[in-house]
Amino acid sequence: MSAFVRVSYADDTALCKEFLEQYAARTHGVRGRSEKKYAEVLQDISNRSARKVVIALDDLEDYFGKENADFVDRVKGNTRRYVTLFSDAVELALPPPTETHAVDDVFDVLTRQRTDTVEDNQDDANVRSVNSPNQLPKELTRRYEVLIVPNSMEKPIPLREVGAANVGKLVSIKGIVTRITDVKPLISVATYTCDSCGFEIYQQVTGNTYMPVTQCPTQECKTNNTRGSLFSQTRGSKFVKFQEMKIQEMSDNVPMGHIPRSLTVHLRGELTRSCGPGDVVVVSGIFLPVPYTGFKAMRAGLTADTFLEATSVEQVKKSYSEQVITADTRKRVEEFVMENDAYGRLARSIAPEIYGHEDIKKALLLLLVGGVTRQLPDGMKLRGDIHICLMGDPGVAKSQLLKHVTTVAPRAVYTTGRGSSGVGLTAAVTKDQMTGEMILEGGALVLADMGICCIDEFDKMEEGDRTAIHEVMEQQTVSIAKAGITTTLNARTTVLAAANPHWGRYDTRRSPAENIALPAALLSRFDLMWLILDKSDMEGDTALAQHVLHVHRTSRAPELDFDPLDAPTLRAYIAMSRQFNPSVPKELADYISAAYAEIRNEEASSEAPHSYTTARTLLSILRLGQALARLRFSEEVAQSDVDEALRLMKMSKISLYNDDRSTSARIDPITAIYSAIRDYAIRTSTLEVDYAKCVELITPKGYSQEQLKACLDEYKGLNVFTVTEDYDVLFGEDDLAAY
Repeated sequence: MSAFVRVSYADDTALCKEFLEQYAARTHGVRGRSEKKYAEVLQDISNRSARKVVIALDDLEDYFGKENADFVDRVKGNTRRYVTLFSDAVELALPPPTETHAVDDVFDVLTRQRTDTVEDNQDDANVRSVNSPNQLPKELTRRYEVLIVPNSMEKPIPLREVGAANVGKLVSIKGIVTRITDVKPLISVATYTCDSCGFEIYQQVTGNTYMPVTQCPTQECKTNNTRGSLFSQTRGSKFVKFQEMKIQEMSDNVPMGHIPRSLTVHLRGELTRSCGPGDVVVVSGIFLPVPYTGFKAMRAGLTADTFLEATSVEQVKKSYSEQVITADTRKRVEEFVMENDAYGRLARSIAPEIYGHEDIKKALLLLLVGGVTRQLPDGMKLRGDIHICLMGDPGVAKSQLLKHVTTVAPRAVYTTGRGSSGVGLTAAVTKDQMTGEMILEGGALVLADMGICCIDEFDKMEEGDRTAIHEVMEQQTVSIAKAGITTTLNARTTVLAAANPHWGRYDTRRSPAENIALPAALLSRFDLMWLILDKSDMEGDTALAQHVLHVHRTSRAPELDFDPLDAPTLRAYIAMSRQFNPSVPKELADYISAAYAEIRNEEASSEAPHSYTTARTLLSILRLGQALARLRFSEEVAQSDVDEALRLMKMSKISLYNDDRSTSARIDPITAIYSAIRDYAIRTSTLEVDYAKCVELITPKGYSQEQLKACLDEYKGLNVFTVTEDYDVLFGEDDLAAY
């Protein structure tokens, strides 16, 4: 389009009106749209059941096509002007209401009185002029707002690429919300009453500041040579909801050596309260400049600040409760649940590029699912979030696992111990630049409310900063008493921490307490404290090297024996599982209490205990069991869920028990499982061991049911014993005679 083409905005308003009235009839059947898409919206506006008209650029391109593509380009390049034109077109095309309202509100009464006053004075020269200050403005009578949204296939542009060429245009950017103010009223039309002539004077406000009118500008006051004083009428003025938001660019878009840039976003009307701090959003809006005011204007000179006037806000990763699961995804998830070993396959779908760590991935899967939060009648809360700490030698992929969890979880914040202070994790008191008030700005734990906070290099944190996490991990609140602000913030956050042992690597010559070097008050708050030791093993090291080389050569994980779930499908699976609230049946209570008492007894009899077992450990067993029941889409915790929870607790410390100096490290799981079953058969003088008894024998030793089945299949092939269809083991008399 040539730069010298003269544009007739009256003709463009007619095009807007034509589009609103004719669009649906012309495109009906092309994409299965409703026959009266915008006509229905206009009817809802007239009936006062809707407040916004969303104009999609996709619809404009469908309607006008290539014949009038210049009009669509003008809408993209001069969006703010065309919002006004579409508002005028909506007013012209608005149908009469089909529903009547029994009671008129204050706005109706004021509008009727003002309209009658204007009609009664039509012959008066004071009101004859369209631009008269007491002419009723259109913004005062409109009950709707027009929003223009970009193409659905248009990708957001990086924040640091938005520049002077985009001023006035419609742009889309992606970022994380770092701060958002309260919703406050913003004046759009100021109304005054003259004490001399009695006229109402209207002043339209388009910016953030305005100069109130003090003298009556009507012709009557000028003719009578009286300086009528104007009094502001708050009830007769029009206010709109306003919210200011700070959006920061994503960390993967920040060049090396640079700090993330941020942009101010203005939300008005129905767009307010559409997101919160910590949300990753795609914001579309009009990129506009705004001059500095006050002392900043003296320093800024000719430069201006910029902001984005939002027209649409879309959350990239919605919370589990807000997710809309399609029929195809729901069908795939339901089929996946019915398959064998769905639990193991789900765990292997987490970070398939990382070799091994199957039990750790299972624990992270349970962390994503979580237990059930209980609210007792007296107000006490039992948390359902599962906290995990991964402590291990360098190079065991702890940080990569944390990074992957942040991509899967719909709401997650990643931070490091050395770069986080106590205030940065909880909340800081700052001064609001707009109002000058002291406000609270949430830290990482508050931003991750109802999500996951991943803290890397947990051991590098200062002790004073680390104590700020204690309240969050158990009470799930942050109590603040500073700068005259005393309050409690919600921090219903799952904490996933990664740390190195005290001396960088685990020293087997020292006790576990010396190596871990974390206070008992903090350790007891973690449901699982996973110790990962990097030990040399010829076979394992070779497999690890081949896995890493394959990932580097092909840029993808090796083929698995099943199709792993991608992040959106895994998110949908977790969302469906979190709809269940499993409870522990009465018959399992004795079994769980006996298992807890046994763990306490083992710790008391140990000279160098590996963990701190408290009553919180019992709650951890319940939480892990509830998460496993959720994965089965069950409303009741089974004994197998409790056994798996106990096995994970045992496996979390297995690196300590498998010392290089002991013989157990040289025994592979297949042989160890066979030895346990054989010893039981000899001890009880029985030739038949059922599958349930086999599971009971191996679970305390830290072995899984998959390893048990592998052992049974292998020794069945060697004709050592017979295995039935139900995996019951049958020994022959000669098989045990040698023992």
